[in-house]
Amino acid sequence: MRVLITGGGTAGHINPALAIAAKIQKEKPDTEFLFVGAAGRMETVLVPAAGYPLKTVTVQGFQRKLSLENIGKNIKAAYHAVTAGREAARLIRDFQPDIAIGTGGYVCGPVLRQAAKQGIPVILHESNAFPGVTVKMLSKLAFAVLISDETARKYLPDTAKVIMTGNPLRNDFSVLDKANARKELGLDERPFVLCFGGSLGARHINEAMVDVLQKNQENNTAFQMMVGTGKGENFTRMQQMLQEKGIAVGVNGVTVRDYIDDMPRCMAAADLVICRCGAMTLSELPAMKKPAIVIPSPYVAENHQYFNAMALASRGAAVCIEEKELVGTRLWDAITALANDKEALASMGEASGRMAVLDADERIYDVIQEALR
Repeated sequence: MRVLITGGGTAGHINPALAIAAKIQKEKPDTEFLFVGAAGRMETVLVPAAGYPLKTVTVQGFQRKLSLENIGKNIKAAYHAVTAGREAARLIRDFQPDIAIGTGGYVCGPVLRQAAKQGIPVILHESNAFPGVTVKMLSKLAFAVLISDETARKYLPDTAKVIMTGNPLRNDFSVLDKANARKELGLDERPFVLCFGGSLGARHINEAMVDVLQKNQENNTAFQMMVGTGKGENFTRMQQMLQEKGIAVGVNGVTVRDYIDDMPRCMAAADLVICRCGAMTLSELPAMKKPAIVIPSPYVAENHQYFNAMALASRGAAVCIEEKELVGTRLWDAITALANDKEALASMGEASGRMAVLDADERIYDVIQEALR
């Protein structure tokens, strides 16, 4: 069997693609894969690192706000849309896939249109609660659109075949034990609060957390805390702010890291999670039944993180603080109100757990088999 997979730009598109490929490979080890991504984007690093062949096409998104600069960008985007279609058509003719799977991002557009034109069955996977423009546009060409949260269904055309599958996750996001994880991290009985702003970090969250860490220190370190700042400038700036304010880290259960490379363990150990609300977070928190304070990024396409946050908050699984309202004092008040209320944490954790889909890879594989038949 030959499988073409396309998608990229963000980890929320790439990680599901890799998880789908891993499931197919597990069930059919002799499967041949070809990933098609956008030149210069994150997939050019993550996909080869996972051991899959990758080809790229040059493509960029259209700007919705009208300005002279954006008109120029849109002319360039239109040119690339045409050339990317030609590149994609050639790649598909050469590879001859039995099925084409898209997980979102601009690159899906030209690739999956060409696949459909060549009579290849197309499956789309949408990892966010609010479907992206590309997924909505391609839904009429797809055998099925697979969604990670029921909220997405109402934003897709009535004519689309929409199937709820969830986001495929690594096994360690559902099997790690909280007590063992806390022991491995050297934590005591105090509540443990985990905060991160994604792999690249989030400056506004870091700044608010400096104030939170100061309040925590003034309150005899009531909470154990771990903050993932993001690499590079974010980490350097955070260290500088902590030093200026005389805030001690690396002691008494308070740590600051540039990158959290053992996220499943740290999340398993946490009593409360503070984070952005990207697509995978929407699945990881429920898989681990974690209550959360979510701070959606306002800088993403179509404000989709806000819809992810609302999917959690509307079910009682999280508290949402928009970035425009984010200050250290408000975040500290929210942390103390929740972390000191075991009943509230338990209720939120149960609500989060009810959203979990732990067999997403099986559901997705079943649809793939159906499409091939």
